Amino acid sequence: MAGIVVVFDFDKTIIDLDSDNWVVDELGATDLFNQLLPTMPWNSVMDRMMNELHAQGKTIEDIEEVLKRAPVIPRVVPAIKAAHALGCDLKIVSDANLFYIETILNHLGIHDCFTEINTNPGYVDEEGKLRIRPHHDFHTSSHGCSCNVCPPNMCKGLVIERIQASLAKEGKKRMIYLGDGAGDFCPSLKLKEQDFVMPRKDFPVWKLINENRDLVRAEIHGWSDGEEQEHILLQIIKSITIEENQFLSVDCKFQTIPINAVHEALPKALPVPY
Repeated sequence: MAGIVVVFDFDKTIIDLDSDNWVVDELGATDLFNQLLPTMPWNSVMDRMMNELHAQGKTIEDIEEVLKRAPVIPRVVPAIKAAHALGCDLKIVSDANLFYIETILNHLGIHDCFTEINTNPGYVDEEGKLRIRPHHDFHTSSHGCSCNVCPPNMCKGLVIERIQASLAKEGKKRMIYLGDGAGDFCPSLKLKEQDFVMPRKDFPVWKLINENRDLVRAEIHGWSDGEEQEHILLQIIKSITIEENQFLSVDCKFQTIPINAVHEALPKALPVPY
């Protein structure tokens, strides 16, 4: 399983909402957020909102408590734990921020399942205020993406290309990408024929992929809810495992695991429709 890399978006793929909106709404700052949003990029608005909340007396602990209450997509935590236990390399590529993501992952007990978190920097400054910075500093230069859907602060496609380059050096071969938003379309275009993309049905990335199927080389498997996400993800992992045990030289970890043990570790399922 060391040859399989699973990349998750975070908002609406692991948790079942947008983390920025959740924090702003729960801390009673929705009106100010709506006033600021037309005046600057989203990432800049969120940094400004953290400054305003700090000025109103909201603490880092207040933000953490809100984050810990964020609803999680049902069955996503067991799915992550199962994929990790089977040796998959799990990563996050998200336009949220590091403080939000690490707080929630630690609360759910799955932070150590991930080897890499690619997102906007989020940190507590010397005044005890949360600062949110862009993944790509768009104030100095553009990230240069030409797909016209990536926000100025982060092109996930560029992140995937960097991951792919590192995986090639490590001998890892297959990628599964899960996402929901328009920003997940660009990384979907970077996937190769042997890869898999799992867009959330009836969300922006699902619409973009269906409108541009000729541009997507990866195998497409849509999902609607957590149960379906878990079912499809583990079924894909199972199918890759069986295929590589039958046709390819497998990783040394799998040389010690009988194929029937893989069947037992993963739920039996019917073939998954596209």
